[in-house]
Order: sequence, then C-alpha cells, then structure tokens
Amino acid sequence: MAGRHPHSSAVRALQQELKSLNDEPVEGFKVKLKDEDNIFEWDVAIFGPPGTLYQGGYFKASMVFPMDYPYSPPSISFISKMFHPNIYDDGKVCISILHPPGDDPASGELPSERWNPTQNVRTILLSVISLLNEPNTSSPANVDASVMFRKWKENKSDDYVKIVAKQVESTRRDAEADGVVVPTRVEDYVVRQTSGVDIEDQHNAYDYHYDDYDDYGDDCDTDDSEDADAPAADVTQQPPPPTRQNGASAASNRAS
Repeated sequence: MAGRHPHSSAVRALQQELKSLNDEPVEGFKVKLKDEDNIFEWDVAIFGPPGTLYQGGYFKASMVFPMDYPYSPPSISFISKMFHPNIYDDGKVCISILHPPGDDPASGELPSERWNPTQNVRTILLSVISLLNEPNTSSPANVDASVMFRKWKENKSDDYVKIVAKQVESTRRDAEADGVVVPTRVEDYVVRQTSGVDIEDQHNAYDYHYDDYDDYGDDCDTDDSEDADAPAADVTQQPPPPTRQNGASAASNRAS
C-alpha cells in the first residue's frame, strides 16, 4: 500500500489540519488552499499581533509541504514584502523549526529545535508570528535588518521602525482589496476556541509579546562577521514541542 500511495498519509494529515484550522480558527492567521486540487500548497494570511510593530499588518505567505509530511518540514515564504532579520529578500523564512530533523553540530542548533513530526501548521505559524516581534539577530538571513533592529533596541536609531511601519501600511491596501478586516485589538485578535474559554485566559496564554514562544534561533547563511559577533536580542527558551494533535487542542494544551 505504501508503494502505491507514497504520500497518502501526508494527504490525510494535511486534510485533517486544514479542516481543523478552518473549523476552529486560531488567533493570528488564516489558511486556505492555493488550488483546491492540490493539498500540498497553502495560502496563508498572518495578522500582525497587537502591541507590536506589526500591529494591523496583513502579511501574505505561501506554505509548500513535502510529499512525506509530517516527517519532513514544509517551507514558508512571504509574498508580502518583509524587512526582517530572519526573512530573506525573496521572502523565505529562516527558522529552526523548519530545518530537517537531525543533529547538525555545525548549525549551532539543538536537535530539539529542529523539525520533528509532532509539529504542525499551527505550531509553525505561531512560531513565525513570535519571530516577527522577537527576531534572532545572532544568525540573520537579512544582515541589514538585523543591524537596524539592534540599533533600535539600543535606542540608537528608529530606521527599523520606519521601514516596518511602511510595510504594514502597504499591506493594509492588500487587506482592503481582499475584503479583510485586520484585527488591531486583543479582544478582536483572540478567537474564542470554545464557549468555555474566557478571552482574558486566552490573552494570558498567548501573550502578545509572545514571551512563551522561543524565536527558534537559526543558522541562516550570512558572511557578515560584525553582525555574527554582536550580542543577540533577549529571547526566551523554546518549550518542548507539543504532542501532535489535530486542531486547536495542541495549542490549548500548551497554554494550560
């Protein structure tokens, strides 16, 4: 059976995840198929979280899944123009959770920081949202953005803020064209998963500076020695990956 249908398990897994995410949406993003006949390519819309530089932003991205998902990670590329330390000029996201599983001492990453089959679309996108506000500047994909971000954190320049603000503003036009109202308040950003979940409880669980999520520091390609030697921004430790579950229960269990 495996020989005749080498990726049938991937199809089933993705169908279940897509249904769960549409039936029980998570705050911060929406997903849909790029083509109804292709389960392996998804369109993603990420909403900038309130209380951050990205508040009010509507960022489009594309997720492409491998035929052996979830044993190998998908790739994520932003379609919206992004100026960020961990996003390449072509929009590709550099984040450890999307690196293939295994032990690669040269990367500087722990095996637990890399992809494993317990991860899913939900944990990936929540990690990307975390990364927006808490980038890893020690191993950047965009050196200029990394330098500007650190200068802003050190109160030496607001160039980074100005660039991000322009990009956020440009995405609002995309939102209007798509008929999307981007949430800008915590009350609107948070989605009630069940009638028994209180908004304040979810706010506490998903702090909108995302302190409970690690930025999944990466070994992105860069040859800028000055940037590599500079101190990294403060980040938190990555929690253990959740048990793989369909739908909202994975995120809910992690928050409980």
